[in-house]
Amino acid sequence: MGRSSGTYGAGGADRADRSAQAAAFDAIGGRYDQAFPHKDGQLAAVERLLAELPPKSRVLDAGCGTGVPTARQLVDAGHQVVGVDLSGGMLELARSSVPEAEFRQADLMTLSAQGSQGRDGIGQFDAVTCFFTLLMLERAAIPAALRLLRSLLRPDGLLALSMVEADLDDAEIPFLGHTIRVSGFLRDELRQVVRDAGFEITGEETYAYAPADTDVPPEHQLFLICRRTGR
Repeated sequence: MGRSSGTYGAGGADRADRSAQAAAFDAIGGRYDQAFPHKDGQLAAVERLLAELPPKSRVLDAGCGTGVPTARQLVDAGHQVVGVDLSGGMLELARSSVPEAEFRQADLMTLSAQGSQGRDGIGQFDAVTCFFTLLMLERAAIPAALRLLRSLLRPDGLLALSMVEADLDDAEIPFLGHTIRVSGFLRDELRQVVRDAGFEITGEETYAYAPADTDVPPEHQLFLICRRTGR
């Protein structure tokens, strides 16, 4: 499942509630990678992304978690990486694992390319990776999050996105000794949400995944490679 607590809704009450998820991921820390040691789908999605990226591209890792494997994989390929996560504990691990990258503690929903009205100016990117991060949002907020990610991409920029296939909306689940809230879509609905946000889907893979930790249920992981459309 998701690597981190990286995105949250914009409303005040929702943000207060989601802060508990950030605290949960602070406490989980390195146990996350122990529970999810095999990330074949994530690794393969980044390889597909790397095949299309120009040298020395600027890439945002949204909900970067521990920085492993994605930020590490991108840096090793020679790209400039900015990782964003709301969990300070995860970011400590990321900075240790991938010191060549830049990491920022921030709510994804406050980011903007230029920065205004309290939002962090983060610039634009050639690509964004967003692996399982949007799971932490209510369904109603996911389209806005995708449009925000699109706004951070340069024209024809690429998005590598993953979600767990599930018909859930802000549902409580046990996760590594904590309770977190997650949302998901069935695959046809997810494809439509992504297209409606201004992306063309250029690649798709599905993986059945059984985490190493027995308190986390098996899942079907969907990986999409997308390209920003329009201006």
